[in-house]
Order: sequence, then structure tokens, then C-alpha cells
Amino acid sequence: MRNTSKLMILSSAALLALVACSSDDGKTDSASRSASKPVEQRKATPRLVLTYDGGLNVIDAGTLDSVSDIPVDGFTRVNDAGNGRYVFVSTSNGFQLLDAGTWSEPHGDHSHYYTAAPKMTGQSFGGEKPGHVVVHDGRTTLFSDGTGEVEILDSAKIGSDDALISKFTVPAHHGVAVARADGSVIVSQGDAKTRTGVIIRDASGKTIASNDQCPGLHGEAAAQGGAVSFGCEDGILLVQGEQITKVKAADPYARIGNQAGSEVSPIIMGDYKTEKDNEHEHPKKFSLTDTRSKTIKVVDIDTTYSFRSLGRGPAGEALLLGADGKLHVFDAESGQEKAAYPVIDPWTEPENWQDPMPDLHVIGSTAYVSDPAKKRVLAVSLHDGAVLAEHSTGQENLEMTGVTG
Repeated sequence: MRNTSKLMILSSAALLALVACSSDDGKTDSASRSASKPVEQRKATPRLVLTYDGGLNVIDAGTLDSVSDIPVDGFTRVNDAGNGRYVFVSTSNGFQLLDAGTWSEPHGDHSHYYTAAPKMTGQSFGGEKPGHVVVHDGRTTLFSDGTGEVEILDSAKIGSDDALISKFTVPAHHGVAVARADGSVIVSQGDAKTRTGVIIRDASGKTIASNDQCPGLHGEAAAQGGAVSFGCEDGILLVQGEQITKVKAADPYARIGNQAGSEVSPIIMGDYKTEKDNEHEHPKKFSLTDTRSKTIKVVDIDTTYSFRSLGRGPAGEALLLGADGKLHVFDAESGQEKAAYPVIDPWTEPENWQDPMPDLHVIGSTAYVSDPAKKRVLAVSLHDGAVLAEHSTGQENLEMTGVTG
């Protein structure tokens, strides 16, 4: 789950320190990265990482000023590693580790905060077709689709040489795994053509529970109390402790392949597609699955959206970036819309999911929206929809994540 620490704005002194670490054009070359020394800050300095065709933009999340531009070959994806500092970059060579250059160090009853130039660490994990990265219970779990390899890392130790807790291999498929604090692991079942459900393995690797009633399994999310959901083509598979429950949708075909959870809400937000034979459905519904009652509420809306449109607010609000250009805020319990903030121009989800489209990422009470049509990113207050900052990236950004520092 994403850390929802309250976003802080950099002081002018911190900003000058960051600028000093960068070249005049906002890019940080390899020489300056290797020579960069940590600069102590008076508070945490969140940063965003955005992908584009050919590299990564690293941006200060408070000011939206450029921190670094890092070349990376090929199509990449990015995932928060779970410790406020590192990001996993999915490349053709596996999961490559990016140090976003912002972190905190405990010191007695308080912490010290530092920034430095971002850099690729040279550490890599996994193998062919790196897939899902899941942060849960202080563990970060990597799944490589091409090999079926599952690697479980101690989130707090990522960046060091002893982060790996364990690893194992299952049949290769487009899958996902979730490691838990008790040593158990929930892992998808499938092969190159199908995904059917999940198994729960204990710390010794023994299967303690399974369920194969989840056709087309895709995606996961975690809710308050440790409940973990997996999307099916006819509802949700819900894992609570050692219990696996199939939550059926009312529609015979109801694909909930993308979900967003919150550690302060028992509700899982998900998409909702009902056109089985439509490869590029543009839904005008989304789902809210109650992990207590094990029921699915379907919410009708007046706009379409994409798989990158779902998010959660600091109080568990359900957020949806609509193709109408508005950031919609819903009460997750009732499904009632609380606000709709205009943020970008109306857009259309592309037929190819790898093509540029708006993305949504949340840190604390600030929503970040990428706008590839105008080659920019915006910071939007979830309190009133005000645009707090705007930055031109110079590229059609593809995907976005962030670290809290």
C-alpha cells in the first residue's frame, strides 16, 4: 500500500540545494550523480518519478521542479518500492532499482531528512517480463511473468545487499504475489494462457488454502485489516487470513481487473467491465467491494476512464480521473460523489495501453495528474481541487509513481 504521509513543501534553501545537484538544463549527468553528496533538509522531501519513451523524469513533489532526467532504453514502468526512497523500474532486463535520492534516517525520537541526486543503483531483480510489484506488511514482492519467479524483499532494507528474504518459482504466467508478515505468501495460479485463482503458501512453502474460482485473475489491492483482493472476470477473490472467499458480481461477466485499496478503508475500489467480447471497452461504471459484508456495489458515472485512473485519498476516499478531464471524489462507503474538480482537458483512452494517457498518483492530500497531451504534470489539492503547482516535463509521460522521502 502507498504511504500517505502528509506532503511537505521544500524550503527555498532545500530547493537551491537540489538545483545545485543538477545541470543547467535540469538534467543530471553521470559525473554529477556520482559526485553528489547528501544534503540535509529540515523535513521530508517527496519526489515523483515519471516515465517517458527513453527515460525517467524525477520531479520534486512539492514544487514540481525538475530534479533529474535519467536515460533508460525501451518501454519502462515504475513502482514504489515501499520504503519512501527507492523505485523499481521494469525493463527488458528485469526490475532495476532507482534511488530517487530522498530519504529519512531515525535518530532517537526524531528523524533526519536528506536529499541527493537520483541514480540507478545497478541492483536488479527478477528476469524476463517483470510484472507486478506489491508492497504489503513491510514486504515488497516482485513477480516476473516470463519466469514465474517470486522474490520477497524486506521493504526497509531495499537498497542494501541483504534485502532479499526468500524466493521461489511457480509456472510462468501474468501473475501476482503478496507476501505477509507471518511469512505466508498469496500467489496467483495460472499458465501462459489462463489465470484461475490463488493459493496461500505458509513460510515453509506448504499450500494451506487455495481457490480456483477466479477466471482471468488480474491485479490486487489491500484494505483495512489486512484483507487482500484479486480481480476476476466475474467479481473479486477476497483473502482474509487463511480464508479465501469468492465475491460474485451481479453481472455474469464483470471484469474487475484493476483495484485500488486503502489501509484506512474496508472498501476496495475497482474498475467494472461487462462487455466480454469488447477488447477495448470504455466503462462508465466502477465497483466498490466491501470486505466486511463481502458485497460489490456498482457505481454509475457520466464519464469513461482508464486503468490508470483509480486512486484513494487520505481518508479512504475513492478517486477517479475521468476522461471528462475531472478528478472525481467519491465516498467509498456510499458511492456518493462528493466533488468533481476540472483539472485537464477531456481525453480518450488509447487503444494501445502502452501509449501515453493521463495518470493519477496520490501522496497525502495531494493528487498528481500527468497530462501527456500538454506534456505537463499538475499537483491538485484534494481539499478543494485547487491546482497547487504545474510543471512542463517536455515529454509525453507514460506512467507515474512517487516516494515520500
